[in-house]
Amino acid sequence: MNAAYTLTLPATFADLAANPDDARLEIVAGEVVEKELATYEHGDCQGLIISETNRRFRRGGDGRPGWWFASEVLVELFDHELYIPDVAGWRRDRHPERPSGRPVRARPDWVCEILSPSTANRDLGVKRAAYAAAGVEHLWFVNLEHQTLTALRLGSEGYVLVYTTGPDREARVPPFDHEPIDVAQFFGLEPEETPPPAGA
Repeated sequence: MNAAYTLTLPATFADLAANPDDARLEIVAGEVVEKELATYEHGDCQGLIISETNRRFRRGGDGRPGWWFASEVLVELFDHELYIPDVAGWRRDRHPERPSGRPVRARPDWVCEILSPSTANRDLGVKRAAYAAAGVEHLWFVNLEHQTLTALRLGSEGYVLVYTTGPDREARVPPFDHEPIDVAQFFGLEPEETPPPAGA
């Protein structure tokens, strides 16, 4: 075939499987991209979020479902959209068995992405659209630079804003709004430190 007419097909998991299991590769809009290594601040925030959600909400109770949580696992939303969310959660009433495998093909019920300057446009653009198309009900964006957490919920026409906060010590953020969360810790503030006033 003439090289001018060579068709490049969108990437699938088979393209990722040809790489080592520890390769930090995603497929975004059909193209294989490398997920960048986290800064200390990003890694600390990510660790605190997974620790807090596991500790507080994993088991459920009082009529509320428990959750499965995972950090940095490859999730297949569609054949040509495979992401490594910073943190993801699956409701146990929808998934009685813990999600497994690589990639995880069970759709998450909640995803949290921690924004960085080099990936924010991708997270807020094509990835947000793919999460909506896949039916991920709850989506968080954590902005370390501006110390904000934004929570979105999937509606009939896409995501709608349901909650936004700065470094609040007792934020009630869907889908975990039945208990207050110390969001300030995600931004590196120790318990004895007073968060800055809103807008500061």
